[in-house]
Amino acid sequence: MDFAFDARTEELRARLLAFMDEQVYPAEQVEPGQRAALDSPWRTPAIVDELKAEARRRGLWNLFLPDARYGAGLSNLQYAPLAEITGRSPHLAPIATNCAAPDTGNMELLAQFGDERQRERWLEPLLAGEIRSAFAMTEPDVASSDATNIETRIERDGDDYVVTGRKWYISGAMNPDCAVFIVMGKTDPAGADPRRQQSMVLVPREAPGVEVRRAMRVYGFEDHTHGGHAEVVFDHVRVPVSHLVGEEGGGFAIAQARLGPGRIHHCMRLIGMAERAIELMARRAVSRTAFGRPLGQQGVVQEWIADSRVAVEQLRLLVLKTAWLMDTVGNKGAHTEIQAIKIATPRTVVDILDKAVQLHGAGGVSQDFPLAELWAAARTLRLADGPDEVHQRSLARRELKKYL
Repeated sequence: MDFAFDARTEELRARLLAFMDEQVYPAEQVEPGQRAALDSPWRTPAIVDELKAEARRRGLWNLFLPDARYGAGLSNLQYAPLAEITGRSPHLAPIATNCAAPDTGNMELLAQFGDERQRERWLEPLLAGEIRSAFAMTEPDVASSDATNIETRIERDGDDYVVTGRKWYISGAMNPDCAVFIVMGKTDPAGADPRRQQSMVLVPREAPGVEVRRAMRVYGFEDHTHGGHAEVVFDHVRVPVSHLVGEEGGGFAIAQARLGPGRIHHCMRLIGMAERAIELMARRAVSRTAFGRPLGQQGVVQEWIADSRVAVEQLRLLVLKTAWLMDTVGNKGAHTEIQAIKIATPRTVVDILDKAVQLHGAGGVSQDFPLAELWAAARTLRLADGPDEVHQRSLARRELKKYL
């Protein structure tokens, strides 16, 4: 990235780049061994806690939160180059800086929609990195990309809500530090407006009836660093009415407000993943010989690297434009661009990572390079926060409306 941002962003970029070089990249070699020595792979290795402490010491903490009462007070445009840097090591850097999903979205949700008691009980320890959290929306038995399909029930019973349902791919839920679930369910399943049927409630992990049943794998990986992706059963779980987030019937709108920033954060980090892939490709190309000459002199390899560079530069500009629009006209005003980056970025980065894997041969699919895990993470983001097809459908409808 060779163009300048404002002075504060440039200063944070310099600090973050130094942190990556001095702390995060070396920790990538230490973390797997430490995790293997734990009594459970879901516990947090000491090196991660050390990274978090160092990030706080360097002032690289809660960078994602635009509200200065809770975070760094950066705009989306300021945060974009920082999130890109953390994307170069997506399993360590976001967690080290307390900028990892799903906690980021949950903190934003609580800051925006939670009441004073909810923020004191859950938001403050999340901001301090003392606990983790999970967002329980996706269900195995329905197409959860359409929130009107959700079958989990949140039923009023006196001063309590009773939560009943089964969720899966609930990110972070396997981590024993995950203390609270934000659960999306229906409080009014027969309501006339399908977008007012849903509500959200806060469910403590220790509440009777909560069962974290198993870890779901993603292309064979369990994603220990992020706390896994669990199947969770809520069997008539009782929580006080005060655990309702916002108002009854507001769940759909809250989910949309949460997903907008989450989508662009994923895309920011994906660009960092692509940059790491290009770097690994280039290093491999100049150091490896096949058929009598370096791989970098092979025409097809040169095409892969050139096409990857062009694609990343295009994506970055689109993401920065989207960030600027979110800052200036709001998420609704940037709706088309948010959908465009959510479609284009994972798809393109998967293609770049696929080229990098191919260039590394057997090493590309091994644990000796980060490429296989990066590919799995990027490919999964073509499903997370709405699959490609849902965004394409909505974006096409918006375009067609101009001509009706």
